[in-house]
Amino acid sequence: MQEAVKAAEIAIPFIFYDGTNTPGGTVRMKKGDFVWVFLDKSRKVGAELGVGEQANATRAWARVGVDDLMIVRGTVIIPHHYDFYYFIMNKSIGPGGRRLFDYSAEPPEKSAASPQPLTGGLITAAEAKATKGLPDIATLEGAAEDPIETKVVDRRWYERNKHIYPASTWQDFDPEMDYANQIRKDGGGNTFFYSK
Repeated sequence: MQEAVKAAEIAIPFIFYDGTNTPGGTVRMKKGDFVWVFLDKSRKVGAELGVGEQANATRAWARVGVDDLMIVRGTVIIPHHYDFYYFIMNKSIGPGGRRLFDYSAEPPEKSAASPQPLTGGLITAAEAKATKGLPDIATLEGAAEDPIETKVVDRRWYERNKHIYPASTWQDFDPEMDYANQIRKDGGGNTFFYSK
C-alpha cells in the first residue's frame, strides 16, 4: 500500500519568485519524489520559459543547480532531502493551520478495466498511444491549487533579501515545530499580525 501511495501522481502548480510572481506552470510529480526532484523539474521549466530579465535567461537556468534553488510552501522553506510522502503521511501542518501538502494518503483506485478499442476489435496506433499515455495533468490531484502557494526561489536572491518582507517571514521547516499554534515575531520581538 505504501508503494502504491508513493507511486501516485500529483500536480504541483508553482511560481518563480524574485520579489515578483512569475508564472511557472505545473509540474507532474509522484508522492514519493524528493523535493530536489521538483526543483530540478522546475529549473527545466525556467530554462524553457526563459524566466528572468537577463538576455541569456535560458542559459542561466540551464546552468543553475538544484542546490541554488529552494521551495517555499506558504511561508515554510522545505529542505531538499524530504520527500512529499513524508508531509502527506504525517499530515504536516504549516502556519495558519493548513497542511503543507494537502494530498490524499490513500492509494489510488485501480481502474476497473482496460479501455476497449473504439474500432471493431483492432486497436489503431492512435488508440494504443492514448491508452498507454499519461493522464492529463489537469486531472491530477493538486492541479487546481493556487500556484502562489508554492514558490521556487533562487537561494542567492533569498540571502540578499531575507531581511525584507515577505522573505523576512519565511522560516526553515522544523519537524518538531507546532506551526499551528506558533506566535510569529520579527527580529525586534514584535508579534506579526495577519488577517485571515
